Amino acid sequence: MQWTLVIPLKPLARAKSRLADTAGDGVRPGLALAFAQDTVAAALACAEVSDVAVVTDDGLAGRELAALGARIVPDVAGGGLNAALAHGAAAVRRWRPGAAVAALNADLPALRPAELSRVLAAATEFPRAFLPDAAGVGTTLLAATGGRELRPAFGVDSRARHRASGAAELAPAGVDSVRQDVDTGADLRAALALGVGRFTAAVAAGLLIPGSGDSH
Repeated sequence: MQWTLVIPLKPLARAKSRLADTAGDGVRPGLALAFAQDTVAAALACAEVSDVAVVTDDGLAGRELAALGARIVPDVAGGGLNAALAHGAAAVRRWRPGAAVAALNADLPALRPAELSRVLAAATEFPRAFLPDAAGVGTTLLAATGGRELRPAFGVDSRARHRASGAAELAPAGVDSVRQDVDTGADLRAALALGVGRFTAAVAAGLLIPGSGDSH
């Protein structure tokens, strides 16, 4: 089964405020963009992914991610994360009726294509399915096979909300890079320990975080 991924990205100037203890105001927008670049690059390298749609109104992010091969879908004003994902999924289904669609976080800088393949392969067994984040509280991926509505419920306690919505919880082994999103300095250090992509490695190296020179 081939998947289209929908990746939401808020304006870079407002992104990653919880990284304030690790990265200053002048650095965080570039770090958020680097996370998204590494996420998109890895997703497009995944054999099960046919294309990637990024939902964003940020001009710089749109240009940089389009250059990597993503399709850019303008965000819906003031709708929030779940509205953006529903909007993106609807756009995908207009281009490709019946497509299998998965929402993926934009902040997975250690993402590895082979690990994403394992998650998507597991998701094909269910009408809707999700992968919890490394903290065990949130969600990094929500999948809906052809003809099924995505019904995103991201935000606080999204793991519990997606489970309550009837989505199957996925638990494939060896997919740490797909679960490791980055909201805090501790998350960033965990991602760096896994080995981040080249875009994040380049930005993080300037933050003098141990291991920030490592990339895959």
